[in-house]
Amino acid sequence: MELFPPMPLAEWRDTKETLHRFTQVVGKVRLAASVRRNHWWNVPFHLTGRGLTTRPMGQVDGNPVFTIDFDFVEHRLVVATADGRTESFPLLGQSVASFYGQTLEALATLGIRMEIRVPRPYRLPDTDRPFAQDFEHAAYDPAWANRYWQVLSQVGLVLEEFAARFSGKVSPVHHFWHSFDIAHTRFADRHLDQPPQVDAVTREAYSRELISFGFWFGDGDLGTPAFYSYTAPEPARLAEAPLTPGSAQWTVLNGSHLAVLPYDAARGEADPRAAVLAFYESAYQAGAVRAGWDVGRLACPGGITDPLLPAPPS
Repeated sequence: MELFPPMPLAEWRDTKETLHRFTQVVGKVRLAASVRRNHWWNVPFHLTGRGLTTRPMGQVDGNPVFTIDFDFVEHRLVVATADGRTESFPLLGQSVASFYGQTLEALATLGIRMEIRVPRPYRLPDTDRPFAQDFEHAAYDPAWANRYWQVLSQVGLVLEEFAARFSGKVSPVHHFWHSFDIAHTRFADRHLDQPPQVDAVTREAYSRELISFGFWFGDGDLGTPAFYSYTAPEPARLAEAPLTPGSAQWTVLNGSHLAVLPYDAARGEADPRAAVLAFYESAYQAGAVRAGWDVGRLACPGGITDPLLPAPPS
């Protein structure tokens, strides 16, 4: 597959909306069965050679160690325990309601018991509708589902390469099921005092000063797929900083400035991968310099912190 193949939102919107809710069902299982980590790092999915995984969970709650994987090659959901037992079912032909029911059934068959505290979508237009009652979202085009995973994999490797350049505290490169984006975040060691009225999810996610980088497939706020970056809290005059390449721009979203490089613009560059890396670096410099980070001390050229260790051969 070509690097960054076409991913027009209009052509797979129905499949995307269904998949988004499928991932939220499994994500809420992960939330219930995993050990809490700072900034909610326990909750997102990670990429595999066939799709997405929750990573191992269970054990501390009395359940067997288990994983749930989306297989976007054979288009199945696979629940597996550490003792080798598996249950799976096809993704094609499922509504959100039937997917939810079959996921719970697969868990029960393997002896996994848990409670999903809020069995409804998170921050979606139908957030008040239980998964068990959603028969509307039932589109699943295998070709688009496979391409979604392929694009995630390609972007994920670019983010891994970018992550190697920073020696400070960073998140994994991970796929958030609530917002359906893939992201990597760099942190400064400065605590942020959030107002008491801020919700618990946001308070934990933004408890430290950060600059985040990622990619999403488009939604109601930004109708096309795009690479993005933001700094929180936003320093003064952030949007005055130049971005690279020239097709990148600052956009106001929810009252803050977001650096955006449209996916199709990146695809049109002579070297798309280099263009995305340059975009992330320009957005990082814009935020880090204006926020007063020690950019030189935090640099990690070639993924190496030892100044005497030579760079590995290419």
